[in-house]
Amino acid sequence: MLFSPLEIRGIHFKNRIAISPMCQYSSVDGFANDWHLIHLGSRATGGAALVIQEATAISPRGRISPDDMGLWKDEQIEPLQRITGFIKKQASVPGIQLAHAGRKASVSSPWKGGKVLEASAGGWIAQAPSAIAFRESDPIPEFISAEGITQIRKDFTAAATRALLAGFEVIEIHGAHGYLLNSFLSPLSNHRTDHYGGSFENRVRLVKEIVSDIRAVWPEKFPLFLRVSATDYVEGGWQLADTIRLAIAVKPLGVDLIDTSSGGLMPQVQIPLGPGYQVPFAHSIRGQADIFTAAVGLITKSGQAEEIIREGKADLVMIARESLRNPNFPLTAAKELGVEIDYWPQQYLRAK
Repeated sequence: MLFSPLEIRGIHFKNRIAISPMCQYSSVDGFANDWHLIHLGSRATGGAALVIQEATAISPRGRISPDDMGLWKDEQIEPLQRITGFIKKQASVPGIQLAHAGRKASVSSPWKGGKVLEASAGGWIAQAPSAIAFRESDPIPEFISAEGITQIRKDFTAAATRALLAGFEVIEIHGAHGYLLNSFLSPLSNHRTDHYGGSFENRVRLVKEIVSDIRAVWPEKFPLFLRVSATDYVEGGWQLADTIRLAIAVKPLGVDLIDTSSGGLMPQVQIPLGPGYQVPFAHSIRGQADIFTAAVGLITKSGQAEEIIREGKADLVMIARESLRNPNFPLTAAKELGVEIDYWPQQYLRAK
């Protein structure tokens, strides 16, 4: 079942294995380069049905770090066309995750320390639904005004338009891991008193608006995914039941799949890590919201991935760290499961 095809809207996925978006912190001024071509391209030659580009900032202030990928200006389109063109030649689907880092913005890349950057070091003031820092030691983020929200909506829409021109066929909206949209959803980080805060309906308003905005410019034949953190793992925070309500609300607006992760909103939270620890969330959302889901999180074995699909716990399996260790995970999984596939790269057939 892991190698059964999947149709979503007008797009054919040759199997159920997708490469999860993983930040590479290797861009200059948001531009893609040879690293991204090799990184993403090798996952396509490795047999994945879908390769999703890392969190790509919709604006300079929406970056996590100065080294993030971006799609806030037209000049950033052309380098991406080379990447999407190569992915398509491998019978794989190119996807992109559009993101705004919110209050977790303006930090150095992980191997540069991951620390908050001062303006003198190339940093900027982070934005958030409420003036609440991610950590107590972090600078207080800028409260986003109504005008600021309007601009963020415009930035998401413009980035989606550029993504189409760049050749992507799947957009994933990043609404997880404590970044901007996730911080609007959770009552722990959203203390607003306007119509973007307070009730569940108000806290999900921006996500719903951005979904509708993107659907207005994103072709009907192309899927739209939403990545969520299914729970904050904190009492009084966002919970699985809220995620199911959100999935039910965004499906008629044009979201086709919920990419199900968890956590990231609050620091020093105890997350029950273990193989496939987030799969039950994807399973519950799939069943109760009647929507496609993707499972992600410590999925490292072919048999484990096969079981997720065979038992109907999710429709796609997102491979992240395991694909960094083994870019050919789908090819090796097919061999381990005894499945004959016809999309080995011709150049690699001698190894089959």
